Amino acid sequence: MSSAGGYEPEWPMPRGVRSWQTTRAGGVSGGSFSSLNLGPHVGDDGAAVAENRRRLRETLGLAAEPRWLEQVHGSRILRLDRGETGAADGAVTLEPGVICAVMTADCLPVLLCDRSGTAIGVAHAGWRGLAAGVLAAAVAAMPVRSKDLLVWLGPAISQPSFEVGDEVREAFVAADSAAAAAFAANPAGRWQADLYWLACRQLERAGVEAVYGETTCTYRDAERFFSHRREAPCGRMATLIWREIA
Repeated sequence: MSSAGGYEPEWPMPRGVRSWQTTRAGGVSGGSFSSLNLGPHVGDDGAAVAENRRRLRETLGLAAEPRWLEQVHGSRILRLDRGETGAADGAVTLEPGVICAVMTADCLPVLLCDRSGTAIGVAHAGWRGLAAGVLAAAVAAMPVRSKDLLVWLGPAISQPSFEVGDEVREAFVAADSAAAAAFAANPAGRWQADLYWLACRQLERAGVEAVYGETTCTYRDAERFFSHRREAPCGRMATLIWREIA
């Protein structure tokens, strides 16, 4: 059996909740998609992507295909247990056996669940999504109190590697003057943006008290992660969360 690469995030998941972060290892794709590319929209061979997704299901023992989203760098969150469909950058469900997933290659993947393990969710938080309020929308879509949520932040591009222009900084500072702290001026007259700081700030403003995760840089860790900034076109990792069926 060929195993898809990845690891279980370190955060205090309630009993019956599982999560997983893939890496780029353990698949069959070649070139800049090497090797566990899970995105069918980036120019990779379709048969290779299908095999990579099969390996992921096999590795995790999934009874169903993850609910892959049509991500558009916006703020819409689907309630999968209500049958909602369409383009979105996050999903929430109360239903066991439904695998919520987002794909990233520098953007920040975010997992959510409540302390009792009843509600789970996931969000895709690049700078456009963060500026549009995707994390506030994800918290609001969870049918529990925000202070009862646990949140995990996955691997994304780090501040030293994420150069942006004035328009990005202004998009955040116009909505929250404190967001200026997430941007450091560089010698080129541009800015180094801290996605993790921006995400934590928005979660705090939404009433979330328990945030876990990592600050692993997708751009700098070429062995484990895809990075659109480092090598485009490239593959996509997946970040998943689901409730086990009792």
